[in-house]
Amino acid sequence: MALAPLHDLIARHVMAAQRLHADDTTVPILAKGKTDTGRIWTYVRDDRPFGGADPPAALYFASRDRRQEHPDAHLAAWSGILQADAYGGYNGLYDPARPGGLVTSALCWPHARRGLVELADIAASARRGPGAAPVSPIALEAVKRIDCLFAIEREINGLSADERRQVRQERSRPLVDDLRAWLDEQRVKLSRSATVAKPIDYMLRRWDAFALFLDDGQACLSNNAAERALRGFALSRKAWLFAGSGRGAERAAAMATLIQTAKMNDVDPQAWLADVLAGIAGMTQGGLNELLPWNWHTDGADRRRAALSKALQDRSYTAVSPRPTPDAYGIGVDIEISTTRYLIGFHPAGAALRRGSVDVNS
Repeated sequence: MALAPLHDLIARHVMAAQRLHADDTTVPILAKGKTDTGRIWTYVRDDRPFGGADPPAALYFASRDRRQEHPDAHLAAWSGILQADAYGGYNGLYDPARPGGLVTSALCWPHARRGLVELADIAASARRGPGAAPVSPIALEAVKRIDCLFAIEREINGLSADERRQVRQERSRPLVDDLRAWLDEQRVKLSRSATVAKPIDYMLRRWDAFALFLDDGQACLSNNAAERALRGFALSRKAWLFAGSGRGAERAAAMATLIQTAKMNDVDPQAWLADVLAGIAGMTQGGLNELLPWNWHTDGADRRRAALSKALQDRSYTAVSPRPTPDAYGIGVDIEISTTRYLIGFHPAGAALRRGSVDVNS
């Protein structure tokens, strides 16, 4: 793949993070006479919640199953804080004796909260009618207590890791300690078959991983970054039905790495990929960093526009017959510079540069 060197740079950047978000979702992969329920795995680096200056990025992998060997392989050489749910396939990463170093689990509070919300949703219970299970006052109280933690998190989002830790020690720790004591108290009153016992047990059995955020300002309460990164696959599954092969799923994962990373850096993926494909063949290995999404929108686009401006001044282009341009423009003319085709659109507000259908002047 022509973009493989760029993909590798993004992968190295993601794996240099001290904290990662991880999640996976299903993707049908064509097999002989059937489709396998494959998986798309994502690992997201996003340091913005604790004021980190490094750019965000997402890395994807594909597999035909959900066995533990896949996250073990993906993160074999990585160590740090892993924000994820309680999926047992990650358990091998938490082994202190693993060769790659220590991985510390930071569990997702919204994941635990969902189980309680289902039992505390008054409106949903009313819609289900008289036969619905009654709203659980224990679940409702637990949700209110957890929401107080999220209110604090919204206030400290973007602060440094040290500042976040200090606020959490002063304001969040007392709430978490009270929540733990209250859950213990309520749990002993419940029978094993009580519906609210399950979400309470889910938290109590993993309390250290839920409470890790109190002692580390880099950790987040949620794994929303990874869930957002998988939303595109979840929404588009019905449109493309399945990946045609295991290799096809791997290519889809590779392209998702490039596209999602561009989006996370507020770069139009279509414009960026068009520009990268036009110039990557002539790039030296040392110059590839200029094409990364977080560098491209400040350096790469300006460089391309400067080259085009010079070509226009030197008239070193081949004109093609004028033709109508999209509605936002008036009449335009195609030009060719080297092997790259551009469209110059003339509009009362001024000329705009387009290549194919991608506006690279915005």
